Amino acid sequence: MDNVDNILESVKFMMLGMTVVFIFLIILIIVVNFQAKLIAKFFPEEAPAIPANAGKADEAHHVAAIIAAVTEFRKSK
Repeated sequence: MDNVDNILESVKFMMLGMTVVFIFLIILIIVVNFQAKLIAKFFPEEAPAIPANAGKADEAHHVAAIIAAVTEFRKSK
């Protein structure tokens, strides 16, 4: 019977430990969400200004890089 008592006691400790960790994680989530809302309220993030033609220039650079890669690949054959 002593082994059974030890097993039951260890299960009780395991459940107590898991409950404490679970409650701590719930409290941590609540505190982090509150902190995020507080920071967003007092320090709003400004969106960076993006030029109108930024996408076109970026796309042109990608196309030029692809063409250069294909040209180098064909040279090596």
